[in-house]
Amino acid sequence: MADIHPGPLGHPREIIHVLRRCSVQMANYLQKKGRRKSGEDPASIPDMRSNEWVFAAIREALEGKDFESIDDANAFLQAKLAAGDFSKKKKTGTTPLERAQEIMYDAWNARGKERTDLAYKALEVSKDCADAYVLLAEEAAVDGAEVIRFLDEGVRAGERALGQKMFEEEAGNFWGILETRPYMRARFDLAHILFLEGRRAEAIAHMQDLLRLNPGDNQGVRHELAGCLLEEGDMEALQKLLDEYPDEYSAVWLYSRALMKFRQEGRTPEADACLVAAFEQNRFVPLYLLNKKKFPARLPAYMGVGDDDEAVVYVGENAHVWMNTQGALMWMKLIHVTFHRKPAGKKTRS
Repeated sequence: MADIHPGPLGHPREIIHVLRRCSVQMANYLQKKGRRKSGEDPASIPDMRSNEWVFAAIREALEGKDFESIDDANAFLQAKLAAGDFSKKKKTGTTPLERAQEIMYDAWNARGKERTDLAYKALEVSKDCADAYVLLAEEAAVDGAEVIRFLDEGVRAGERALGQKMFEEEAGNFWGILETRPYMRARFDLAHILFLEGRRAEAIAHMQDLLRLNPGDNQGVRHELAGCLLEEGDMEALQKLLDEYPDEYSAVWLYSRALMKFRQEGRTPEADACLVAAFEQNRFVPLYLLNKKKFPARLPAYMGVGDDDEAVVYVGENAHVWMNTQGALMWMKLIHVTFHRKPAGKKTRS
């Protein structure tokens, strides 16, 4: 299995979703701005966090407006978009934290040393700017301990900025509230590095609380948590997590469910059926896990459900869990032979 990366890879990728009041068309516009061209170096892709100023501009444009329908609101936004009102950042921050966050929007879009310089500048304006600590953890920290220190400071900065009332009244709505995102980023990245550093109980507790604050899980916390629970061997917590998102149809979900069943029951008809369902969702995963396909040297910048890129990301993050489960890869090999020989048919979900 030498060709397979032995453990989790880097920071989890973040998926930016529109504000609840923003139109679907606006989301498509933003996605097109960040879409990768074939063969493009991932390092040249704009940091999607830099686009969040657009959501702030949308909210500001909608404030005080009384629309009769969602169609009227969408038409208003489309007119603003066509007029170029959302094409250039405007410096409108009035508080130190708002001004610091505006600096961070520039930092996310900068290159090289300018990124960290701007992060330090943001902290000079406001020590409560959680995003500044997130960037410094990613690009200025020299070791795991310093990454943890930056991110812990970022979490505490986010807590100060949001205030206790936000946590009490808006639990369940986080991320949809733009101001919560820097805190959510800092805490998720902190959970990730804590797990890698062996502080697993703390990491899992952070991820579970992030899902309490934002059960819609725009960040993909549940995907990371599923792998962590498998690695910890907490099948009861994993079963609960999987059941909380019954319509999830990703490689992480279906392959995690299959491996969980195998660990709980060994090879049974139900476990076999779960693995076949996972194969049907993404047929590339077993090719990498069974060394039938060479693992790429570079991780993809984007992925789609069921495609090869999703398989690369899943295997890069979770190969070690399969390798450390006695008999799991042999079981996969046996089921894959049978699956591979079956005539193509209609795909079904488990």
